[in-house]
Amino acid sequence: MSDDLLSPDEINALLAGAADLGDMDEISDADAEQLAKVSDTFANSENSVINMLAGKNVTTNTGSPEVLTQDDFSAKFPEIPFLFSSTFGGMDDIPLAIVVEQRGALTLADFMMGGTGNPVPEPNDMYWGAAQEGLSQIVGSAFTSLAAMLAGRRLMPENTSSAPGEEGWHAFALEPADTKIWASPVSVTIEGLEPFNMWTCLTLNDALTIAGYMRDALEGKKPAEPQQSSGGFGGGGNNLMGGGRSNVGPAVDVRPAAFQPLGGGGAGGEPSPIDLIADIPVRVTVELGKARKSVSEILALNTGAVIELDKMAGEPVDILVNGKMIAHGEVVVIDENFGVRITDIVASNSK
Repeated sequence: MSDDLLSPDEINALLAGAADLGDMDEISDADAEQLAKVSDTFANSENSVINMLAGKNVTTNTGSPEVLTQDDFSAKFPEIPFLFSSTFGGMDDIPLAIVVEQRGALTLADFMMGGTGNPVPEPNDMYWGAAQEGLSQIVGSAFTSLAAMLAGRRLMPENTSSAPGEEGWHAFALEPADTKIWASPVSVTIEGLEPFNMWTCLTLNDALTIAGYMRDALEGKKPAEPQQSSGGFGGGGNNLMGGGRSNVGPAVDVRPAAFQPLGGGGAGGEPSPIDLIADIPVRVTVELGKARKSVSEILALNTGAVIELDKMAGEPVDILVNGKMIAHGEVVVIDENFGVRITDIVASNSK
């Protein structure tokens, strides 16, 4: 019987091995279930946004989330990644970090620039800015989906910033190195390109806060009072964003405003509805035509370049009032000014 018992050294070795898997035991099963939804939401947003930008088949596979210290998370990377930071505007300004392999960030940037997804060997600030814009679209899409799981709470990305990491980088630069974070990995595969990985990161405390909000929403509870938390993100101690929080007040009763209808014209000299708005200025625009160009094509424009519009020569131009088409016409010259002669009034019920 004694041969079947583990020695103290063997028990310690097993415990050390369990610690290598991360401290996921700090998250209850109920919270883990909600955080799995967060992982899936970001993976789905990454899939849909990259698919839209690339015009190719995209596959995203979520890995197992981990809970580990900032130092341990940074140590997992053989190469310094690209770091994106935002906060949950509308939910305690909880900080969010998206960590992307630099090759993946540049692939996304090239799609944003109208390319085929092949990273440039020496990216400039314009490419890093394009990568940030692509990641902002992903985060915005994910926030929209998460809002539906949070009883319609209005979420938006705020305090957005990004940069390639530096030596000694941490996902949240304003937090100590031993702060525990929740990191959810996703592998992104784009048709014809080499796969890359990205991670959605929250501090452990903030991850549990979000999971709690999601459970409350499932149970029909009103949003809890916001809690102050701190967080930041950056590389090598460079703080790309502050860790301040805005206080969100308790839920209030909101209902549509009710107004008395405008009275019609009639006896007693009362003004008609049109008289009440007759002096309001409106913007009249004559639209010669439109063109759709990629960012790279716009950047390639120079003096003398010609942009081809979607209208044929001689076609009537569109006349719009505050963005709504009301008529068609033809361009004329009056003295030294351009004008437009109306040739057709668009029916008021036209779409």
